[in-house]
Amino acid sequence: MLNWNDVLNFANKGNPVPDKRIEKTDAEWKAILSPDQFRITRKKGTEASFSGELCSRYEPGKYNCICCGSELFDSSIKYDSKSGWPSFTQPIQVNAIKYEKDRSAGMTRIEVMCNVCDAHLGHVFPDGPPPSGLRYCINSDSLKHVSVSLTP
Repeated sequence: MLNWNDVLNFANKGNPVPDKRIEKTDAEWKAILSPDQFRITRKKGTEASFSGELCSRYEPGKYNCICCGSELFDSSIKYDSKSGWPSFTQPIQVNAIKYEKDRSAGMTRIEVMCNVCDAHLGHVFPDGPPPSGLRYCINSDSLKHVSVSLTP
């Protein structure tokens, strides 16, 4: 289980190696993403709090990167942080997420991105619930919820 020290080490010393890499031009991303998805994931934008459709969804499933389809989070680690964005306590696997220091907006935060395609997802903070204490605060427009079938 990752904790805040792990996140800081990744941001300061280098990220885990992803299982694969996907790289496209802005034109290629624009062809497959909505304007809001492109602005958020490729230009490091954000959506208004409480505006994303995934903010209040808690059905079983996986949360995949809207750009490349990589699995990022599981519904079992999603919780209501009351922040207005979907929040998770852990990535689905250690190398799913890339971490970088973000000094925009007059503060220092840790930006989280898809480690496969570098899509901006949101930020991680050390104010989440136990046991990890992490809050991955993620834009709905950077995610695709994939339902899990409960019947074989």
